[in-house]
Amino acid sequence: MSDAGAVLVINSGSSSLKFGLFVEHAGRDTVRFKGSATHIGAEQGRFVLEDGEGRQVRAEDVRHPTQEDAFHAAVRHLEAAGAPRPLAIGHRVVHGGPRLREHQALTPEVLEALEDATHFAPLHIPPALTLIRAAQARYPGVPHFACFDTAFHATLPPAASTLPLPRAVRAQGVQRYGFHGLSYESIVARLGPAVPARAVVAHLGSGASLVALDHGRSVDTSMGFTPTGGIPMGTRTGDLDPGVLLYLLRTCGLDAGALEAVVNREAGLRGLSEGTSDMRALTRDAEAGDAAAALALDVFTRSIAKTVGAYAAVLGGLDLLVFTGGIGENSAGVRQRVCATLGHLGITLDAGRNEAGAEVISAQASACPVRVLPSDEEGQLARHTRRLLRG
Repeated sequence: MSDAGAVLVINSGSSSLKFGLFVEHAGRDTVRFKGSATHIGAEQGRFVLEDGEGRQVRAEDVRHPTQEDAFHAAVRHLEAAGAPRPLAIGHRVVHGGPRLREHQALTPEVLEALEDATHFAPLHIPPALTLIRAAQARYPGVPHFACFDTAFHATLPPAASTLPLPRAVRAQGVQRYGFHGLSYESIVARLGPAVPARAVVAHLGSGASLVALDHGRSVDTSMGFTPTGGIPMGTRTGDLDPGVLLYLLRTCGLDAGALEAVVNREAGLRGLSEGTSDMRALTRDAEAGDAAAALALDVFTRSIAKTVGAYAAVLGGLDLLVFTGGIGENSAGVRQRVCATLGHLGITLDAGRNEAGAEVISAQASACPVRVLPSDEEGQLARHTRRLLRG
């Protein structure tokens, strides 16, 4: 396999950095190296680098204080492994605000627009800009491209994207944007011509959302103006009665920073369980009789099932349900709990196939197929980067 025309993709999360080096082979982008740095900012992190066959090239417990530190470590280890210099670099950007809704080259004008959009995602855009600048400094003269999670949801109809607020507020770009777009795009690409007319995809991880797909196009999604909305997540509240926020402001004296910490870092599964957002630990503790862990699982799975039911109503029925993301792909218990409440849609699981993590986990008699498909955000980034590079 030739290493000519390699593209490097960078996928940064709140406490992780995933990356991949892709080369073109037989007209398709094929992974040459892939890796991740996890628990960034914590006292102890983990770095892993694998080749395209999944063989481990490097693995170590190491602390990375920032995303930028993790990026430089990734570059060093890629070079040490003999990776070629990339021809282009693709960056996942969670939110581009109202002006940036298409994947595009990171020109000075686009970077300026991204800086202006910081107030739309203050937790995500500043670190993304820092990482972009670090990559541009490390690879000067190499074209860089931004791929926005919000781009996939640009097809939302007004009834789904419009928030019930005064026109003056909406004119400032306050609307439903939707996120996890690259993940959803990768699922649609995986389904290809087999994508049905009416599908719901549940991307379940530390950040979690669902999307309603009409022939592969996003027509509704659970995350809204920011990635805090929708179903409860690892440490995020999901949707809340706005009165709760007013209560916290008035009664508890919280300022904007403290309120942000509550809804984004102290809530969700961690807040409900009074300690952890790790699904494996929650499942273990719930099975051992921990009432708080059991409640966290009940709230989480109930919210997912409610959203699937709502999207079946939006779509006029359901032809396919897909689970993806770290929890969606690996937690048989979450999948079972969600589907157990969807019998009215004709959904039944094959318990053995679900426990084994098979691709198709629905029973033969199920009216709607249920599949477990891996998300491939890095592969989707590579495809967009290659397409944009070619103009």
